Amino acid sequence: MSITAETAKQHANDPAVLCCRAEEGTVLEPANFEDPAIFPDLIDSGLLNVDGALKLGQVLNGSKLTKTVDSLTPITADIVDKYDADEVAEEEAPVAEAEEAPAAVAAPVAPVAAAAGTIKLHIGEGKNIDIELPAGLGGSVVAPAQAVATAAPAVAAAPVEEHTETVLREMTRKHYKINKVVLGDETKIEGDTLYVRKSAATEGAEAQKLVQSLELSLITPDNYHVYTETVMDIQPIATKADSDMGLGEGVTQVLDGVVMVVTGVTEEGVQVGEFGSSEGYIDENMMWGRPGAVDKGEIMIVAHAVIDNLKNMERPGPIAVHTAVDHVVSEIREAMRRDLKDVTPSEEQTLKQTRHPGKKKVVIVKEIMGQGAMHDNFLFPNDPVGVLGAKPNVDLGNVPVMANPLEVLDGCIHALTCIGPASKEMSRHYWREPLVVEAVHDEDIDVVGVIFVGSPQANSDKFYVSRRLGQMVESMGVDGAFVTTEGFGNNHVDFTSHIEQIGKRGIPVVGFSFCAVQGALVTGNKYCDAMIDNNKSMSGIENEVLACNTLCTEDAIRGLAMLKAKMAGEEIKAPERAYNVNVKNNNVELIEKATGNKIDLVENEQSLPISEKRKEKYD
Repeated sequence: MSITAETAKQHANDPAVLCCRAEEGTVLEPANFEDPAIFPDLIDSGLLNVDGALKLGQVLNGSKLTKTVDSLTPITADIVDKYDADEVAEEEAPVAEAEEAPAAVAAPVAPVAAAAGTIKLHIGEGKNIDIELPAGLGGSVVAPAQAVATAAPAVAAAPVEEHTETVLREMTRKHYKINKVVLGDETKIEGDTLYVRKSAATEGAEAQKLVQSLELSLITPDNYHVYTETVMDIQPIATKADSDMGLGEGVTQVLDGVVMVVTGVTEEGVQVGEFGSSEGYIDENMMWGRPGAVDKGEIMIVAHAVIDNLKNMERPGPIAVHTAVDHVVSEIREAMRRDLKDVTPSEEQTLKQTRHPGKKKVVIVKEIMGQGAMHDNFLFPNDPVGVLGAKPNVDLGNVPVMANPLEVLDGCIHALTCIGPASKEMSRHYWREPLVVEAVHDEDIDVVGVIFVGSPQANSDKFYVSRRLGQMVESMGVDGAFVTTEGFGNNHVDFTSHIEQIGKRGIPVVGFSFCAVQGALVTGNKYCDAMIDNNKSMSGIENEVLACNTLCTEDAIRGLAMLKAKMAGEEIKAPERAYNVNVKNNNVELIEKATGNKIDLVENEQSLPISEKRKEKYD
């Protein structure tokens, strides 16, 4: 397949190989050459040997064939009348490397991401010339740089504009430590003890036609080796102190040391899950400390539901379970507002959304599941991670919905999705969303907000939603964007389309997804050239360990560095053809060297006691 002049320029340092038969006397041009993106497969299959081949950049300067040659012939010095020996790009500073490439579409070497380099300016004649240079990787990788140059000494340099940060909104989290939970006859809080009325679970189940039973139990830090059915969700227990206040404002009361864990099966014992499930001993099947998971030392209130047969893969089943569980949590919220009214919190936080005028404007796009079966999410409930007042994104048509960062960190997403456990972003994940946290605290960018966009089932709906997203992002006038997704497979169709719709509008974009070995992108496009792979598993698979392959702080740091570099017009290397964890490690090393800051990497499943399920997988 012949290439364009643009592709030839991108691949100037790659071997020059003819795509078709060419006659003696042909003056070589881009249309004569094969796309270097397919060379690795041709070399592996023995159809191509590029030893001794000249580079594209050396022969696209008027070189003429001295004899007739067949297709897939590498251009060597003996079959052209001349070549430019100097037309080879100089070696540059180390650059970041994309960690995943689209299936069947090689990521081009786009102008995107160097960790460091030298900027040279030469100005011949002129006056009043103001040159503003990109800031490179900014505070996350190198110190911000801005230069203003003038041609003549008599003309004073233009002053560097000072930009004052603006606190757009803020909210307060008041934390109350719980050291003991008792299941009894009344829901109340006394000191550091939470009492939960067991019969509230029965009432919740009775109100939901599809829920046959709902039972509460406790898992305490002194014994985490307890069997549970698959975990459908992990939720913080929090409430608005003033019910008139919306999410992302006012005061939110939070119980520390305790979380709600939702599990479920059908009456036949089928797990309420899709691509795998996490049933088993919870200390063997969950990655502690992940943004969406349980932290060691916390008490788990396990709400276990049994639903009607065949309802595990239909949207009403999981919705019924979550609604029944929220009946229990709502009673705890009422107790918090009542019993903690005059109690001094153990900790108090002020969360701020700060804008940085003059910095690069960035938007975060989070693709959430909305395929209509068990794939659904509730948006903007009245209370953090609640049900009352929320709207299912499926019912909203999966169209893009804008949120501010504080709404996200105040529980505006109640996650109903029951996809593969390792890459599932549970409700608590959004409550502690690492990319939002890292981005809003980065003074070198200006975060405008967070867009949630659903992933519909039908391709026509996917592309409809994606086009709306592209137009929304364009209208914001941003300088860069992140696009994240959980899970893999079907949702990669719209995930890569989101990246394309943003990228084709000239906006640099970085994508986040679990890919590795099992979840590699099923489709792609030329804008998928800067990707962060969320994989943490040793084998690069959906290992059914809860939250193993979700977006963590380390991923957010790498993504921020990559987007800053891409916005600065620097280069990102094309990724390797097969998953290689060393690519991630090399990128981490580049960032650490540039910033002088150590990046703490999370552990993988090898840090857990091995479960019977994982033994079977590895055997």
